[in-house]
Amino acid sequence: MIPRRIMGLETEYGLLCASKTAGYPVVDAEEAAHELFAPLLKRTRSTNAFLPNGARLYLDVGAHPEYASAECDDLGDLLANDRAGDELYVRMARKAEEKYAELGGQLHLFKNNIDSYGNSYGCHENYLVRRRRDFRARIDSLIPFFVTRQILVGAGYLQVSDDGARYKISQRADIMNDAVSAATTRSRPMINTRDEPHGDAELYRRMHVIVGDSNMSDTTTALKFGATEALLHVIEAGKRLPTRELADPVLAIRQVSADATGRALLELKDGSTMTAVEIQREVFELVRDHFAAHGWLDKLDPIRAYVFDLWGRTLLALERDEPEKVSTEIEWIAKLLLLERYAERLGADLGDPRIQRLDLAWHDITSAGLRGPLEKSGGLTTLLSAERIEEAMSIPPQTTRAKLRGDFVALAMDSRRDYMVDWMNVRLVDESGAHQILLKDPFSAVDERVEGLMEIMDSA
Repeated sequence: MIPRRIMGLETEYGLLCASKTAGYPVVDAEEAAHELFAPLLKRTRSTNAFLPNGARLYLDVGAHPEYASAECDDLGDLLANDRAGDELYVRMARKAEEKYAELGGQLHLFKNNIDSYGNSYGCHENYLVRRRRDFRARIDSLIPFFVTRQILVGAGYLQVSDDGARYKISQRADIMNDAVSAATTRSRPMINTRDEPHGDAELYRRMHVIVGDSNMSDTTTALKFGATEALLHVIEAGKRLPTRELADPVLAIRQVSADATGRALLELKDGSTMTAVEIQREVFELVRDHFAAHGWLDKLDPIRAYVFDLWGRTLLALERDEPEKVSTEIEWIAKLLLLERYAERLGADLGDPRIQRLDLAWHDITSAGLRGPLEKSGGLTTLLSAERIEEAMSIPPQTTRAKLRGDFVALAMDSRRDYMVDWMNVRLVDESGAHQILLKDPFSAVDERVEGLMEIMDSA
């Protein structure tokens, strides 16, 4: 049986209240964020709230709206819960715009990772792993995979400077300055080792990956999580990755991002060299062969089966210099081809301001962005129906702890009860005092204690 794994995705968004008529913002980001969160503040008395769909929505430092998905063990649930976060913010922005209508203001929310001033904001992947003494050694062995994974899942980065414009694969690559670290402020590691499992600490750790880009594409997000999840299954089964220790991971990640062919030569610690495509090919074949040997390939759900297919097809497309073969599925390729076509039509280069505006519109989750039209036209392949995304806005994943939290929050809100929740706790306050329950098992979607608290609310 294929193991279950809890996964989650945290996304920070860029926020801008632009003028439809002038060249400057109507209000600054702080004021726009305040208006964006005003309805949530009124309803929950906080700008940090867990939602009925099991996710957490909050205002982070620097006026960045953030959304942390519910715990998911199903890849389709993760994609739907993530897209639900986008749609929740879109509707919040639509409401906030009413205040600025007379000023011609329009709110934009950007699902990217760097602004025009060079400020960065994150996209964090979370994977529950078993607690082991060799955790650090296993994490270190994954660095070559994460350094080169961007050729599959980068969001594309149009870097414009005084020297001109250059297209790179990843928005996060150039701001990484460490491979593995527990630091959160003084450095940006590819993997953060701060030990917050959000579960039974004797059994689990949380692998906190902060090297990846935010993605607009369903298929690229699926590949990002699906390939990583599959590799973790293989490693936890005792399989070792080939020793491919990079001489300088921080330099290597920049080299990979700067070479859209995937063939930049990366120096290994033993003095040999390999390309990003070669390292990814080695990982892919190791994972595929392990799944095949255990009979798991035949048991994959449709989205995970699609991930294996896309992983192999993308590597083949890069090896044969045929990126157009995956141009509706791999985000950095889809965006590059779009920008190049538009530049050719205009007779301009990639540094043209009109191309820069198109690049920014790619990441805009509001109606001013490109994702909706591209998905409708087939320019971006979709994996989710509008109905599934709508459902995920209010209904939590049904197979994890998120169901307990989401159902509890929904009933507490409807009943106007005093309550508190976080990733591991639910708390109800009534005349008899506070009733708090610790939920240590993130895989459990059923708990009689939580049901008892909900019965108290129902009977009042």
